[in-house]
Amino acid sequence: MLKVNGIKFLLLFAFLSTLNVNFGKTLIVGKKENYNSIKSAIAKVAIGDTIIIKEGLYREGNLIIDKPITIIGINTPIIDGENKYEIITVKSDNVFISGLRLINSGLSFIEDNAAIKLEAVNNCTIINNEFNNNFFAIYLAKSTNCKIIQNSIKAIKKTETSSGNGIHLWYCKNITIQQNYISGHRDGIYLEFVRTSEIKNNFSENNLRYGLHFMFSDSCKYSENMFKHNGAGVAVMYTKNVEMTNNRFENNWGGASYGILLKDISDSDIKNNIFYKNSSGLYIEGSNRVNIYDNDFTENGWAIRLMANSMEINFVRNNFIGNSFDVTTNSTHNFNFFENNFWSEYKGYDIDKNGIGDVPFRPIKLFSLIVEKNRPTLILLRSLFIDILDAAEKIFPVLTPETLIDKSPAMKRFYD
Repeated sequence: MLKVNGIKFLLLFAFLSTLNVNFGKTLIVGKKENYNSIKSAIAKVAIGDTIIIKEGLYREGNLIIDKPITIIGINTPIIDGENKYEIITVKSDNVFISGLRLINSGLSFIEDNAAIKLEAVNNCTIINNEFNNNFFAIYLAKSTNCKIIQNSIKAIKKTETSSGNGIHLWYCKNITIQQNYISGHRDGIYLEFVRTSEIKNNFSENNLRYGLHFMFSDSCKYSENMFKHNGAGVAVMYTKNVEMTNNRFENNWGGASYGILLKDISDSDIKNNIFYKNSSGLYIEGSNRVNIYDNDFTENGWAIRLMANSMEINFVRNNFIGNSFDVTTNSTHNFNFFENNFWSEYKGYDIDKNGIGDVPFRPIKLFSLIVEKNRPTLILLRSLFIDILDAAEKIFPVLTPETLIDKSPAMKRFYD
């Protein structure tokens, strides 16, 4: 994180000018300044003014910002909620906050206390701050056109009930969440009833539940994010028109964990992502008209778990490499489409040398269906009996879905 001082301070002001931040007069807070508390400066600040907070420790309860102002910390001043208070509550449009370290917001299941909460505001920016050991770190409600950029968000809570989310959005529109690091919260990023927002280039790891969790949040874009070592990966629920591209889902491992869970999703695209060493790379339930193109599924337990109530899911040009199970389902019927994927377990041939296998590939093993219905049978995964059972089913399919087949498997992995 950038610590604002000297030349960096001047550079920050130059950056702010590119964002059309309007500077009025400047109020400086510090031990030897005209204002020795943040609250005293807030009481005197006018529209368009800037509050500069110098290095130090500030314990001032809940700070309420109700005017469009700029707040900048010099050498990362610490604002402590003392495990009692919401630290900063923003109730005005056009507020800019940067360079602060906010710690110890109070736990509250009624108020949802946050280090910074934006309530029904427009055009606010939270950039380049540190958040440590807060209940919620950044909380937006009924807000639009706001930016959450380059913040470091960390918590050390042990249970989901004692922790809020790192970045929490409720009923928001046109929000940019970019280049943040989030760790140790309940959900790294949580969105509910959010529209037309972009989540890009964030790193979300070691969160107690999900790295990313969104519900009823249509027409949003998620790209170039890393979700790693989270309790249960990423959950995408009750949403349409989702774009998830160029993300990496890694080591989300556990009995109920996955890279992405899709539940009741429609008319969406999942492209150019990497699913590496997850319990389940992609779990799909109750979803329709989803395009899953150009992804890598490598060394997962299950690459794809495709439930029977999903239809018109298109899998094209994906790489399936070294997974315990490439595809599994809970039905003998299939209403989805597989074409031109690369399967590391494919043993076919290509006589005409066109890069497409001459023999169709059936990615579902009979044993995967057995495991789906009776999980303890996994203990038999590497037994010779199971290998014989799967080989027999591929030659004379009886229980596996007859139409779940890739008729044009690729002979070489894509993107080499």
